[in-house]
Amino acid sequence: MHKLAIINPMAHKQSSQPRLSPSGYEEDIQQVLAPRLAYFAAVARHEHVTRAAHELAVPQSTLSRAMVRLEEDLGVALFARKGRTVSLTPAGRTFLTTVERALAEVERAADSVRADADPATGKVAFGFLHTMGSETVPSLIRAFRVDHPRVRFQLVQNYGEAMIERLRAGDLDLCLTSPIPTAPDLMARRLDEQRLRLVVPDDHRLAGRKRVRLAEAADETFVTLEPGYGLRRITDDLCAEAGFRPKVAFEGEEAETLRGLVAAGLGVALLPPPAVARPGVVELTVTAPRAVREIGVAWLDGHPDTPPVAAFKRFLLSRRGHLLPGVAEGVTG
Repeated sequence: MHKLAIINPMAHKQSSQPRLSPSGYEEDIQQVLAPRLAYFAAVARHEHVTRAAHELAVPQSTLSRAMVRLEEDLGVALFARKGRTVSLTPAGRTFLTTVERALAEVERAADSVRADADPATGKVAFGFLHTMGSETVPSLIRAFRVDHPRVRFQLVQNYGEAMIERLRAGDLDLCLTSPIPTAPDLMARRLDEQRLRLVVPDDHRLAGRKRVRLAEAADETFVTLEPGYGLRRITDDLCAEAGFRPKVAFEGEEAETLRGLVAAGLGVALLPPPAVARPGVVELTVTAPRAVREIGVAWLDGHPDTPPVAAFKRFLLSRRGHLLPGVAEGVTG
């Protein structure tokens, strides 16, 4: 009757010195153990080194050495050996349970990134301003999906600076933003421009007008978006160009909330046109200075595009000058 020999990894050559250093243990264990986990799982599954080597398409000697090194690195015997046949020790069974979970997670992660990059059914992480959400972005996606009906979208609404940070963090592939960023680590293209109106209550002294110079509102109380929003910066810049600093009474996060505050008589605002006209306000064309905001698409420079992201980027660039539905004031030239 043959006895199974349990290999004592500490008896191997060089085993007196542990391979995993106490300092930087996590980094060492990833570099040393990770490449051998699939080898270990195959040997454990077949309980035979030759059959596992055939499945993995590696030389048997390479696989045998890898398993010995794995045991040496861990300082634990994982296999009991009988010729080319092996069986797991209790420590080996414990290790296998975790290894199989880890390999399954890696496989799921690989499947996920492959699925996201699929030209027909992949995913685009797309950010846009709140004011683009009710009409512009739904219209864009509907038009894009005529030729790409199964591409998926992860949609993120936020203000410009927050979206730029999410681009840099890798959370977004593309974003529609204003003003158009000029940072050296970003690429951006101007797509359209949108006229801003001076929105006043319907009982305001200017409500009977169709056009107004912004300087005529110098003494008014303004409601604006919070600092950090692109439209807030544009509002401040336009008022400065008109020769005054706006007196801000309320700051918010949504253009339609500001429109409601105007309707309640709490101030005036510079806003893009609404998707649906709101009662209680009058929207005046600003004749001076030229009150527009540029809309552009931005992405991280040097960041490779998956096929669905590249397709949507080409689509957006093809909409230059007619990005905004129902808006006549587009880019020319």
